[in-house]
Amino acid sequence: MEPLLQARHLTVRYFSEGGLAQPAVSEVCFEIGSGEVVGLVGESGCGKTSLALALVRLHPMQSVDVSGSVQFRGKELLTLDERSLEEIRGAQISFVSQEPGIALCPVLRVGDQIAEVLHAHNGGSWKRCRAEAESWLARVDLHPTKRFFSAYPHQLSGGQLQRVVLAQALACGPALLIADEPTAALDGRNQTELLALLRSLKEQIGLSVLLINHAPEIQASLADRLLVMKAGEIVEEGSFAQLYHNASHPYTRAMLRRHSHDRARESRVPQLVGQESLA
Repeated sequence: MEPLLQARHLTVRYFSEGGLAQPAVSEVCFEIGSGEVVGLVGESGCGKTSLALALVRLHPMQSVDVSGSVQFRGKELLTLDERSLEEIRGAQISFVSQEPGIALCPVLRVGDQIAEVLHAHNGGSWKRCRAEAESWLARVDLHPTKRFFSAYPHQLSGGQLQRVVLAQALACGPALLIADEPTAALDGRNQTELLALLRSLKEQIGLSVLLINHAPEIQASLADRLLVMKAGEIVEEGSFAQLYHNASHPYTRAMLRRHSHDRARESRVPQLVGQESLA
């Protein structure tokens, strides 16, 4: 089966005063299949966001040079004109960032902002678009939907805002969601709930996801396959279990070992606190 998205030798270099800088992303190759969740994991600054933005050409053209190939359903994205790209962004490939407030206008009700996306890509009456927007608020578990539809962004919590942005991203039925650190600004409870929601939506609508996150435990809970990124390169890939038990790259082993130590330390905290309280 042909992959949904295929990147080949994707390279991203930013312009500086002296010309092109060293690649932020270097000769990256990977695929995402239909209905697959692929996790992209690596330390901060390794090039994860640069890669994500390059897939749908969201970098300012004057600041970056992107080369290689990105094919979506057999169509080359790096050579498409801007108008053709606008038809794909949002409708076929959607993007969710770690800062939901940036994606929302502060002076418009959130329901109308979801309806605007529907109207821009699908047309139809505003009444129908608003009704569909409200149904998407229900699908991301924002109840009562009428109250959330009428709310302004500043009236919602971070977890609620991320759900609104997710509804906005999925409203037009894209085949692929690029989620760049979607849980970074959330507390533990909201992280867990958002990941459960993504898992449910994947199963309901056959959604493919590129999940970008530096935390292995988050990737383990959702990703079918992991790409490990270091210094702009994909150094290893496989399922979480494969990499956890049989990683070949020392960076992967060190990252997962550090994760195991952190988890073990966290699990001891309640016990130690309890012992101290009895002393």
